Amino acid sequence: MLRKKKWLAGVLGLTMLALTACGGGADEPTTGTEGGAAPDAGEGEEVEIDESEQIAVGILHSLSGTMAMSETSVRDAELLAIEEINEAGGVLGKELVPIIEDGASEPNIFSERATKLQQQDGVDVIFGGWTSASRKAMLPVVEDNNGLLFYPVQYEGMEASPNIFYAGAAPNQQIVPAVDWLLENEGTEFFLLGSDYVFPRLANQIIKAQLEENGATLVDEQYTPLGHTDYNTIISRIRESKPQVIFNTLNGDSNVAFFKQLSDAGITADDVTILSVSVAEEEIRGIGADVLEGHYASWNYYQTTDTPENETFVAKYKEAYGEDRVTGDPIEAGYFMVHLWAQAVEAAGTTDVDAVREAAAGIEFNAPGGPVAIDGDNQHVYKTVRIGQIGADGQFTEVWNSGEPVKPDPYLEGYDWASEISSTLAQ
Repeated sequence: MLRKKKWLAGVLGLTMLALTACGGGADEPTTGTEGGAAPDAGEGEEVEIDESEQIAVGILHSLSGTMAMSETSVRDAELLAIEEINEAGGVLGKELVPIIEDGASEPNIFSERATKLQQQDGVDVIFGGWTSASRKAMLPVVEDNNGLLFYPVQYEGMEASPNIFYAGAAPNQQIVPAVDWLLENEGTEFFLLGSDYVFPRLANQIIKAQLEENGATLVDEQYTPLGHTDYNTIISRIRESKPQVIFNTLNGDSNVAFFKQLSDAGITADDVTILSVSVAEEEIRGIGADVLEGHYASWNYYQTTDTPENETFVAKYKEAYGEDRVTGDPIEAGYFMVHLWAQAVEAAGTTDVDAVREAAAGIEFNAPGGPVAIDGDNQHVYKTVRIGQIGADGQFTEVWNSGEPVKPDPYLEGYDWASEISSTLAQ
């Protein structure tokens, strides 16, 4: 069957993706056609798609707005994975054709674009999202249409949808071990700072229960809207409360404003330890390594992770997009989740969602950050936990890791102190 769809790279243009550097960055989204970068599908031409030879897949990220600095590079990694798969013969012998939409950092737009991708474009899967607000907006859409969403970013847990595969960390694969490490190594007096939406608020609910269990102290808890840029009042509160640790769940370009204003106020890593869970290498580029040096982040992957697969991945990513580009945890997850989906489709012998879901259980992939596998019980991924310290070069030095992939526990069923949280949310 032939159908008209908006094809991201024009006629066969995607094959140039991994061949030519574009030199774009997070603050300079790689749209348009120069240098082999993939243009926005919204600006692409209508072309005939032969469904006997091609499979349409959706890519839905914020390419504008406050989250663009983070999500644009995840899109690029997904395109790199698609290019690799196509060069290897495609999926079920068919070429993958990505259709890109811009969620514009607005949950309602993510919902609208997800609906379009499924109902109008007929994609077999959507790769996308960053904030939990965007995921929550897409969740009823994929459930109502029996679609499939692969989500690449760490999140607050307390969710397991049959129509979503979670490639980012569950809270027991990032937040909980980070708090344990901080309590042991950096102090017991915590200041919680986050953006005002579901992920930071629920993450901090988990952290507060964990602090109480360990007899630690919460000195303050503050939230600002996504895109907020004036942190003088927050910095004054930090001065007054004198925390030993700031656990940072700010997202998007608010991190730029916060860290730069904190540095301007003369507060450095020598004065207070900050651990972030949404600041990776791409965000460091936008904020500046000079103001972040000495602080920490908890992830499952860093560009400096020492595996043969990562050496290849970093080289390919830089070849495709420019030597100045960096990789990071959500970028790596965006990359490997496309490969996981492709393997599940091959195992199922079809792109049918129900068949793919059944076939996906136990699917493994040697990702850049180490081996990952889909947990058939909750459609999350086994991942190694890593804590890294930011250096002057903008890269992480790993100071701790879990030693092996950790089974995902999105509802924190393995922690007695979290039982009230999970039971309350289940009501």
